Amino acid sequence: MSNAKKHYDFIVIGAGAAGCLTAGRLVRDHGARVLLVEAGARDRNPLIHMPAGFVKLLTNRDYMTFHRSAEHAHLNGRQPSIPQGKVLGGGSSVNAMVYIRGQARDYDDWVSLTGDESWRYERLLPHFVRLEGNTTFNNAAHGVSGPLKVSDGANLSDVSRAFVLAAQQTGLPFNADFNSGSQMGTGFYQTTTFRGRRCSGVDAFLAPVMDDSRLEIRTGTTVTRILIEGNTATGIEVQSGSQREQIKGGQVILTAGALVTPKLLMLSGIGPQKELARLNIPMKVDLPGVGENLQDHHEVPVVAFCNGRYGYFNQDRGWNQIRNGLQYLAFHNGPVASNAVEAGAFFNPDDASGAPSIQMFCLPTVYLDPDVTSTRATYGFTLNSCVMRPKSRGRVSLQTADPNATPIVYPNYLQHPDDLRLSIAGLRRAERIMRAGPLADIVERIVLPDESALGAETAASDEALAEHCRRTVKTVYHPAGTARMGADHDPMAVLHNDLTVRGIQGLRVFDTSSWPTIISGNTVATTYAVADRGVSLMMGETLPGEPTQRDSVAESPPVMQVL
Repeated sequence: MSNAKKHYDFIVIGAGAAGCLTAGRLVRDHGARVLLVEAGARDRNPLIHMPAGFVKLLTNRDYMTFHRSAEHAHLNGRQPSIPQGKVLGGGSSVNAMVYIRGQARDYDDWVSLTGDESWRYERLLPHFVRLEGNTTFNNAAHGVSGPLKVSDGANLSDVSRAFVLAAQQTGLPFNADFNSGSQMGTGFYQTTTFRGRRCSGVDAFLAPVMDDSRLEIRTGTTVTRILIEGNTATGIEVQSGSQREQIKGGQVILTAGALVTPKLLMLSGIGPQKELARLNIPMKVDLPGVGENLQDHHEVPVVAFCNGRYGYFNQDRGWNQIRNGLQYLAFHNGPVASNAVEAGAFFNPDDASGAPSIQMFCLPTVYLDPDVTSTRATYGFTLNSCVMRPKSRGRVSLQTADPNATPIVYPNYLQHPDDLRLSIAGLRRAERIMRAGPLADIVERIVLPDESALGAETAASDEALAEHCRRTVKTVYHPAGTARMGADHDPMAVLHNDLTVRGIQGLRVFDTSSWPTIISGNTVATTYAVADRGVSLMMGETLPGEPTQRDSVAESPPVMQVL
């Protein structure tokens, strides 16, 4: 064991979206000396930067960690997998790039659970706006000069266009901007891309400071624990190969994601007393909420075969692959520029005029989880219905005290009856859209679930669809909530409202673990906004339109400026 002599002002654990923003901002805006540690590799694979390339990376263990869940009795013993990015940029380098901010009521829930008005959407909006470099919208809801590029899709499949038209025929209005303040309707998703190329957290926030000597990035390095002296975080222990090393830092910021952040807290002695005692981990702070409150968006599919060559089937093979590759290299458009989830819809099956509770994704290909019995490969498409505000709650626990072991995950998809009910309603709406023109004109037949169950709204058909949900439900790759912030009187809150860890000085969490509840939609936009606010709170910044960002009481005074 060796002790590194170099001292850092900040150590950031995990180089996903939150970690890239945090490290980049601290170096660029505050001149800090920052160490950014990532277990995965550099983002050098060219597939990362081609929007459609992520489809091939989702099953690649070089760039993904596959968190296998425990057996779920209510899913007939299934163990759904929750893959998470393991590469510089994290999920922002391997996701579908959909840019969604959620609904204002999502953040109202945060205010209710924290008692802190500063977490309302109106207070977060300046963060969204200043980070965004939108190539289409320029108004009070959008920014155009920020480093995170957001644009319309560079390629739209015939299936995506037909879906949006068919959804309108079923009564959903066309929505040109799902981030305008109203999600209701159908339309085409904006993505974190620019001129047909992915804009990851690396591109947006690390690239401008990549050559700055104050930033050090260590990839292929696993953090084994946070070093704590007394009640203060003083650094980290890391492992690279067979070598372990202790590194000192002024403050430690966890951005490892909602599955790994609670794992690291527990390995460091911060977590439920019983859980730590079970594995003989010396306890520093008894925080029973660590690992609890897990929420994840989940989706269930309706799959149809097409009566012609529609969608993206076989576009990555043979002559199609060559032609599409040349088109992309020459013009940065065509199928390779597609994010594979080009269109979608938001709706409420219980109240047509109410706030949407379902997000639908249209995929111009047949797409199922690997453990689901697949249909034959052919031209087709998939409509996935995602419950945006799931009531089911899961947890993350340690498998062993070995830092190289993945945690045990209990996502508990569909455990709450309302989640199952909404999933069934989403299936029925998907079937209605498939039956509407012009999408109906290209459907040969619906192959999953059984068409007879979709067509009849009876108790028997409900049970048949419920069984389909249990057999096919999958993650949308959005785990959150496992080290949540909360009011001081809340025994399950892990963080204060300024994202500092309770009972430990110099330790903060800026990733989706910190969220009290999951937001309504894809999570990367809010991940950036929360991390941006975390940096602002930590550094005592003031944002335009706000009297001060220091509107929460911190355990330790904010760092004003690092010299």
